[in-house]
Amino acid sequence: MDRALGRPALGALGLAVVAAFLEAAPRLGLVDRDYLPPFTSIAARIGHLATEGDFWTALGQTLRGWAIGLAVAMAAGVVVGVAIGSVPLLRALTASTIEFLRPIPSVALIPLVVLLYGSRPQSALVLVVYASFWPVLVQVLYGVADVDPVVRDTARSYRFSRWATVRTVVWPTALPYVVTGFRLAAAVALILQITAELIVGVPGLGQSIGVAQGSGAVAETYALVIVVGIIGVLVNITARAVERRILRWHPSIRSDM
Repeated sequence: MDRALGRPALGALGLAVVAAFLEAAPRLGLVDRDYLPPFTSIAARIGHLATEGDFWTALGQTLRGWAIGLAVAMAAGVVVGVAIGSVPLLRALTASTIEFLRPIPSVALIPLVVLLYGSRPQSALVLVVYASFWPVLVQVLYGVADVDPVVRDTARSYRFSRWATVRTVVWPTALPYVVTGFRLAAAVALILQITAELIVGVPGLGQSIGVAQGSGAVAETYALVIVVGIIGVLVNITARAVERRILRWHPSIRSDM
């Protein structure tokens, strides 16, 4: 119990130290206020943003784009991963293609999506789905490959249908890998959503950051960046909570609890 309480306390202490440094550095002349205002000014700007309707609209656009892209990537990654992983020949045929496409950075697709969709939300959706799809696919392939061959052969000897084999044999083994893929993809999806908004101009918090930076609103720029960071922390906390909830039967989760 003390250990569980100690981690949040240490985290809060670390944040307090960073906030104190951000407050002291510009006031002591260590950095120019024109480039880094005191933390209290940034915090005040965050409070002011919370009263503006445009901020909440941009936040909703970012979260909606992130959620849709993540959902599409998860569905596609699970279906394609189970289909490829269940057929050894198909996995062998696609292994080199997957290894070729997976390392391609999603930002390299920005010129293409701009030509196709401009600054519409579809541009961000393509980037988010492409970037988030690969962590899910790779984890599902690992999960399917981890199925005990004896269990698979037993299901075959009992004449299980393909769907029954996937549901009762493959899925329970692959589920921890799927959840890990979800946790990785959730963070990647948020990064690409903000990137698309910032670079392409898709409506959302990223676009607001670009507008604030271009207009010289330094405090607002930092405030929006901090808000994005808070969203990232909440996404990670939510993903871990989902992992603990779904895998509460798994030995690794039970030992942590």
